[in-house]
Amino acid sequence: MLSSSGGHPPNPPRVRDVSELPKAHLHLHFTGSMRPTTVLELADKYGVRLPDALTEALTSGEPPRLRATDERGWFRFQRLYDAARSCLREHEDIRRLVREAAEEDLKDGSGWLEIQVDPTSYAPRLGGLIPALEIILDAVETTSRETGLGMRVLVAANRMKHPLDARTLARLAVRYADRGVVGFGLSNDERRGMARDFDRAFAIAREGGLLSAPHGGELTGPSSVRDCLDDLDANRIGHGVRAAEDPRLLRRLAERGVTCEVCPASNVALGVYEKPEDVPLRTLWDAGVAMALGADDPLLFGSRLAAQYEIARHAHGFSDAELAELARQSVRGSAAPQDVRARLLAGVDEWLARPPA
Repeated sequence: MLSSSGGHPPNPPRVRDVSELPKAHLHLHFTGSMRPTTVLELADKYGVRLPDALTEALTSGEPPRLRATDERGWFRFQRLYDAARSCLREHEDIRRLVREAAEEDLKDGSGWLEIQVDPTSYAPRLGGLIPALEIILDAVETTSRETGLGMRVLVAANRMKHPLDARTLARLAVRYADRGVVGFGLSNDERRGMARDFDRAFAIAREGGLLSAPHGGELTGPSSVRDCLDDLDANRIGHGVRAAEDPRLLRRLAERGVTCEVCPASNVALGVYEKPEDVPLRTLWDAGVAMALGADDPLLFGSRLAAQYEIARHAHGFSDAELAELARQSVRGSAAPQDVRARLLAGVDEWLARPPA
């Protein structure tokens, strides 16, 4: 097609490389951060028979077909996730996972990573709950020192388990706050377990100086986000996208300065939205809600951190200046110390000052 002047179509606008944009990664699950090749190698090492759907996805490079908007679909997603987690059996496997997660984040421009983990899931093979958390924290500390990536841990309770288990985890998380634990979360199917059932666990975590960062507003609607605010005094919301359905709730999030950890590829893969263009990034942006884009579980969803910024650019028309502001919001919403924040924010300004490629 010719332009109106009779010449060739104008060149697309020049843009900067989002993998070079300094940013913080605040929504990455432990097992879900693994490289596909690592899962396959560990499965072979330990004789683990992976589900055919998972093996096919990992070998083909195409994420498995998932749809978790009903209980059966969530069960299938969880089955694949549990199968991958069963390949983590020794200290060295944990160290490898953490090292590779850091390497992938560095390639995507991350300067700060808060990786989320429920240590009870790894305790049976790592000698118990406390040894499991200590092994994870040691791996994070060593990897951070050796790679230069700022890394911390967010301990997450499981909605599917008893609230007393969450209290135990909250106390443990507080105990290790000086070893790299910065927050406390609540994950798994948000249709199960009311937020208020876990209010005491989150009170323990907050009183111990940890961020409150529960999941909400993904598989259920705005009420889930309100519950996280009212019952758990959330500083951040894991996902939170369904808040877009309630303008009053959006205003409340913006006024309180709560950061939503938005994971566009994950939302589409799980069937929350049909296509990337449907994820309400613009709605949250226009309402002044702070966002931190995250990859969630790249092992199963097929894309890592920089790809989420590409979705914002190509599916929602975010300019480089707007992408830079998204990166700033991720840094401001993090638990990074002030010197790290200052360095990353200066890096964002430098990225934006460069001429587009």
